[in-house]
Amino acid sequence: MQRSAGILLPVSSLPSPYGIGCFSQEAYNFVDWLKEAGQTYWQILPLGTTSYGDSPYQSFSAFAGNPYFISLDALVEEGVLTAAECKKTNFGRKADDINYHRLYTERGRLLRLAYSRSNISQNEDFIAFCEKNKWWLDDFALFMAVKDRFGGKPWTEWAEDIRLRWQNALDYYHQELYFDVEYYKYIQFKFDEQWRKLKAYANSKGIQIIGDIPIYVALDSADAWANPDLFQLDEKNVPTAVAGVPPDGFSATGQLWGNPLYRWEVHRDTGYQWWITRLWYCFELYDVVRIDHFRGFDEYFSVPYGSDTAAAGHWEKGPGMELFHAVEHALGKRNIIAEDLGYMSDSVRQLVRDSGFAGIKVLEFAFDSRDTGSASDYLPHNYPVNSVAYTGTHDNETLVSWYQTITSAERTMVRDYLYDYATPEDQLYKSMIALVLRSAAATCIIPMQDWLGLDNSARINKPSTLGKNWRWRLKKTQLTKKLQKEICQMTTRYGRRNWD
Repeated sequence: MQRSAGILLPVSSLPSPYGIGCFSQEAYNFVDWLKEAGQTYWQILPLGTTSYGDSPYQSFSAFAGNPYFISLDALVEEGVLTAAECKKTNFGRKADDINYHRLYTERGRLLRLAYSRSNISQNEDFIAFCEKNKWWLDDFALFMAVKDRFGGKPWTEWAEDIRLRWQNALDYYHQELYFDVEYYKYIQFKFDEQWRKLKAYANSKGIQIIGDIPIYVALDSADAWANPDLFQLDEKNVPTAVAGVPPDGFSATGQLWGNPLYRWEVHRDTGYQWWITRLWYCFELYDVVRIDHFRGFDEYFSVPYGSDTAAAGHWEKGPGMELFHAVEHALGKRNIIAEDLGYMSDSVRQLVRDSGFAGIKVLEFAFDSRDTGSASDYLPHNYPVNSVAYTGTHDNETLVSWYQTITSAERTMVRDYLYDYATPEDQLYKSMIALVLRSAAATCIIPMQDWLGLDNSARINKPSTLGKNWRWRLKKTQLTKKLQKEICQMTTRYGRRNWD
């Protein structure tokens, strides 16, 4: 396996004048920057349309894209918006923050305006897109249109006829909300068009995209509404159990995610067709797919619906290798990263080995007593070649703040392991990055915040909290030539430079 390196930066964290990172010129500039920095990969977070809480891991669809990422400049070039309309819109005043409330109201208004001027029903490319993707797009567009009609309420609170998808109700809302349904199809058409163009540009520069998919879908999603038989729902489509993770060193009550659990016996009876289709679609969008919470395929944590915390949950067996044999039979061998973090049992380790997928190693876990895994697994001298090494992930503290919050004994362990007692503390993050890059792991991914030496004000997500996550953005001035050169030199020094 060829040694390589990449940078983790969500699309939402790109610079942009319109409140959030998107598929604008800044994204293309970042691809160029990565190329000059000697990188091979750009890892992003899920691209799905987000719901309450703004988490990309709680999306209205496993297949639909986030309208926030549509480039408004591209719509101006098409003539369906004006530069003045975009410029005078207040998306929030902070260049390093995302104001999701303003995005929801203001972007939505502009996208509706663009749709009204598009004459999209006469566009042959749009018609072809809708036909090609009708297997998920029809349900999603109707779901979103009906959700708007019911004031944004989750589908579990809709009127019974449409909540349970009675045919007369489906026919009625299709007709009654025709233009709203078409609007949501238009949004997905524009997302798909712009994303594929950006990905093609990245690939032409030798940059591969690592996409990220949640293991679960959201309860309030078109997936659960349109396919209730695939999930653990009762005869009224109310969940009987939901997903979470048990208590650990980071949370005394665990994490209650609330996602509906899969009815794996039904998936098995269909030959795992839904999962095969989902992964096929992911590889239409990304070069490499990271599957979040991979251990859930071996055993998943089941929490009774209505619980206040995850403490009352218990483990259930998942589909294991049977699922991945079905996927490989249908799709062939694909480049998949198994996010195998958290509590690791022997059976989970065996599943990762049997799958052949690259597992994940996180440097922070090697020295942090709060982690529930085996610290020795995360010491860089133990990283196997078939792994992807990180300083930290989007769920962790930044490297700088992490070092400040661990105990003094753990900081001593870091210094001893580095055999570095002279580097000033405010520069020690560079030594830790170098430690990861010189490991045996075939691929190393470093979050952009760690390359910049930023503290937790730039943290992406703190699990089990709401309101301050998924908001950090990069400033244009932070993508300097000096940093680019430093990254390239270090990447080259440890045999990971992309010479393509």
